[in-house]
Amino acid sequence: MTTSPGAQRRTAPRRPRTALVVGGGVAGLTAARDLARAGLRVTLVEASDHFGGAVGAHEVAGLVLDSGAESFATRSDAVPDLLEELGLSDRVVTPHPVGSWLQLPEGAVPAPKSGVLGIPADPTAPELRKPLGRAGVARARMDRALPARVGAGERSIGGLVRARMGQRVLDRLVTPFVSGVYSTHPDELDVDAVAPGLRARLRELGSLGAAAGALRTASPAGANVAGLDGGMNLLSERLVRDAERLGVKLVTRYDVIALDRDPRRPGWMVIQRQPVNGDKTAVARGELLVMATDGPTTVRLLGTQVSDVQNFTPRSGPRIALATLVLDCPALDSAPRGTGLLVSDDVREVRAKALTHATAKWKWVAREAGEHRHVVRLSYGRATPRGSGPSPEVTLEDKHLISLALGDASTLLGVPIEPEQLVGADVVRWHTALPRTDAGHSARVTGFRRALKDVPDAAAVGAWLSGTGLAAVVADTRHQVRTLLKHHGFDVTPN
Repeated sequence: MTTSPGAQRRTAPRRPRTALVVGGGVAGLTAARDLARAGLRVTLVEASDHFGGAVGAHEVAGLVLDSGAESFATRSDAVPDLLEELGLSDRVVTPHPVGSWLQLPEGAVPAPKSGVLGIPADPTAPELRKPLGRAGVARARMDRALPARVGAGERSIGGLVRARMGQRVLDRLVTPFVSGVYSTHPDELDVDAVAPGLRARLRELGSLGAAAGALRTASPAGANVAGLDGGMNLLSERLVRDAERLGVKLVTRYDVIALDRDPRRPGWMVIQRQPVNGDKTAVARGELLVMATDGPTTVRLLGTQVSDVQNFTPRSGPRIALATLVLDCPALDSAPRGTGLLVSDDVREVRAKALTHATAKWKWVAREAGEHRHVVRLSYGRATPRGSGPSPEVTLEDKHLISLALGDASTLLGVPIEPEQLVGADVVRWHTALPRTDAGHSARVTGFRRALKDVPDAAAVGAWLSGTGLAAVVADTRHQVRTLLKHHGFDVTPN
């Protein structure tokens, strides 16, 4: 017996018509936009009073600057493709090629330019002699002679580098890079989470240097990072604008206290904590759900609805403070430390873990700042022993942190900077912007995603799952949304 086309239509499952996104950072905005482009009515709720998360803007001394991320990695087409869709391709710029420096106890030296995560691709490179010394270089060279199995079982960056290249490479090259980027000591950083494929290439090629070089070579030619003329905050701004054009309902100050199945219709609902009296009255709904919050929040909210996900709760990310200074300082015109410095933990006279000389790094910042004015940004939140809490600098009041930043900037840049040269300053603090990718993190992510596969109408995105950086976040978010849509019968073409 044949079934009529009409009967087929009556019995075929109805495709979802609505979607709910929790979290309004770049991951959440990207997810909401892609869901809306597929034809769904989308509601996005965000706990804070603004969208974009760590990709935002602030005004300092009349300059609109990035308050968080200022660049993206060019190792994939994920961000360039999104920028093209948003009409921002013509704003892409690359940093000045003067390079960065390392601040070591004995002074500043140019940073090595090869490898990944501070791991040198060529331990014989002349540029390594200053930071490592003769004994350090000799130990690093042993990497080429050691059997490939040495260190292959190490799960942390610190353990792997120590086993292959020695403590000197770890302390002087890798730790400043890792601490500056991840605010975590290499001994607590999951190698598979921050450098996927590194251990596999070690087993294949026989040395850590060769593996690091291979990962570096696999990146597209040219600069390793790029930015936008006007700042990466333009990405968040344009995502919001495009989401609104597509009909996405964007809601701020929506602090979700509970996630549940909707008893009256297919799908999900979230309940808002009312800011005045705590009444649980405000509800948002969607047949499909995308969680785009930090890891602990996502696991907590899903824990009552998805079996086993609570077993994979990640650790909360480090607390970071960024102090931005606008200086009237002609002595900085020569960019004495290139685009900035990463600071060794062994440097006692400086508390910042990194400094970016923004007017030396980006032509657009120099143009907007004007002659002899310079923008420098210092990052605080050095890695502390496990469980010992935030670094003390992060807890300082703004005025005290700005004063500390002035002194640190003068020391790091090698230029006297007086308080009267400070034109303006601002402090931005991040508590959950970076995931805590400690040893075992990649296994927890794998376990979480395995558990979530049993829930076909939900997905989760964000840096804690994809890895740190816009390139990773955008690529993974778009993949997860495509997978969710395809499962529900949508014809989705790759982005």
